Amino acid sequence: MFTGIIESVGTLKKIENVDGDIRLTISSTQLDFSDVGLGDSIASNGICLTVIEQGKDWYAVDVSRETLAKTAMKNWKEGDTLNLEKAMLPTTRFGGHIVSGHVDGVGKIIKMQADARSIYIEIEIPEEIKHYTATKGSVTVDGISLTTNLVKDNIICLNIIPHTATITNIGKHWLLNGLVNIEIDVVARYLERLLTAGNNYDANESNITEEFLAKNGFM
Repeated sequence: MFTGIIESVGTLKKIENVDGDIRLTISSTQLDFSDVGLGDSIASNGICLTVIEQGKDWYAVDVSRETLAKTAMKNWKEGDTLNLEKAMLPTTRFGGHIVSGHVDGVGKIIKMQADARSIYIEIEIPEEIKHYTATKGSVTVDGISLTTNLVKDNIICLNIIPHTATITNIGKHWLLNGLVNIEIDVVARYLERLLTAGNNYDANESNITEEFLAKNGFM
């Protein structure tokens, strides 16, 4: 479990093929590794990955072909900057929202422009998850807990403040037409399941709307 508050950035140092799967080595001089052990989870650009080897300032993870196929990781290359967050502790300050590290889809950055000191960004997300998003709702993009300013069909609109752009990989590595990992708010997923259970549930034909949520006190 994570919060979407990025602790540091890291560098993808090595990509190796290991018997058909991929092994990644990620380094960071900023992340505190003193409480990281083998088997621990670190969200890397929003993907929950398990530490299988580590050193003073680096860790290695194994990645399945399923993860490669379903995330933006397939476009990663050595030297890329990644957003890192260790799994939360019971005593962790909950500064973002509930993040599982399980990517729901890949988004495409279709607009980026300056907005005073902030960066205005529009991201096109997959049709099958658009109904889980809401204006002023929470969404995780490359592991970052963000608030949607506006939702336009399958486009989410975001404003990135200077601090967030500086301490994450947004300022230097998010580019027009670039791909990013999207995780929807887990509350929306379970709420839909609860309200549609036993009614021939189909996530792609949900009756849950922003108006419905507001009317029933969820917004």
